[in-house]
Amino acid sequence: MYQQITIVGNVGRDPEMRYTGGGTPVCSFSVAVSRRWNDRTTNEQREKTTWFKVTAWRQLAETCSQYVKKGMQILVIGEIDASAYVTQNGEPRASLELTASTVKFLGSRGDSGGSSSSYSDEGGYHQDYASDADDIPF
Repeated sequence: MYQQITIVGNVGRDPEMRYTGGGTPVCSFSVAVSRRWNDRTTNEQREKTTWFKVTAWRQLAETCSQYVKKGMQILVIGEIDASAYVTQNGEPRASLELTASTVKFLGSRGDSGGSSSSYSDEGGYHQDYASDADDIPF
């Protein structure tokens, strides 16, 4: 069996880099994915945000640690794992944990585009340029 998810959202916090006991790099950060719509009954604009805990490993972890920043828009492809737990207050909660295989940097919050760069856990790198891209540092 195989599963894969693709999300596009904004990074919620700067990445946290660490190493396993064997020296393997691991980078973690959160991504907020928001969906907006108009309520048919009240015609009010609604929004729902889903948070994902993203973990990248090895070379992809090092790349994310270096370039991912709070607020930037990214696309992440990987495998998802959902887990349920109960808070100290007794409230049920769920956590969505995404192990990244590819990360594509789409820009900072509010950017209209320009260029984007992709990185995968196989060490691959790909850069896409739009006609007005001239200030991306990678």
